[in-house]
Amino acid sequence: MQFEDLKGLYLKKKESFGSETYRHMSEILTEAKEIHKQDWLNHPTPNNDHEQSWRAFKGKNLEKLIQYIITDEIEELGLKVVNGNKLERNRNLSRELSQVARNLAIRYGQFGLHLPDVDIVIYKPEDCQILSVLSIKVTLRERIAQTGYWKLKFLDDPATKHIKVYFITPDEDGTLSIMNPTKKGRAIAEVDLDGSYVLTEENVEESNKVKLFEHFIEDLRELLNNGR
Repeated sequence: MQFEDLKGLYLKKKESFGSETYRHMSEILTEAKEIHKQDWLNHPTPNNDHEQSWRAFKGKNLEKLIQYIITDEIEELGLKVVNGNKLERNRNLSRELSQVARNLAIRYGQFGLHLPDVDIVIYKPEDCQILSVLSIKVTLRERIAQTGYWKLKFLDDPATKHIKVYFITPDEDGTLSIMNPTKKGRAIAEVDLDGSYVLTEENVEESNKVKLFEHFIEDLRELLNNGR
């Protein structure tokens, strides 16, 4: 199974659900897992562990799918999107992306500048200023605390303190669904991040910081209009 297969499942669902397709992300991933397993049975990994193989595929390709879903609307706002791995691993960046990487880098004193572990970077092409970064994970326990760490590092430097840090997730373990009693992941989302957006058809107690995914673009538009 390849990313194009996952995208195909999303587009098929979109024929039925339109703009509400994001609510069915877990369903899409469940269908993808069955296809992935059939492929894996034909070509099993050396450790003979399908769950491990699936988790690796799911994490990497959910990130790609979210980037695919949001890119057109972000570009309509006059912004650009780049994958964080591209900035980290590519030594032959264009002048524009090289400047984006410089503007994203975090200073560690005598230990130099290092890029944060983020999945997607949204920036202004006219000056390569970073508007926001996104962390995309299936569940919060996969990286919510680390995402909060990067937000704190951005705040430490006047050159990066304006960068907004967002988390996007299907939240398959339900960490964000209720406000009280508050789970640790929800507390981090409310206090340490600028926003978290949930791809689910389950009920979510929304707040200014935790919302359904449908609000992501409108919040990004507001951020841009406010000149932050």
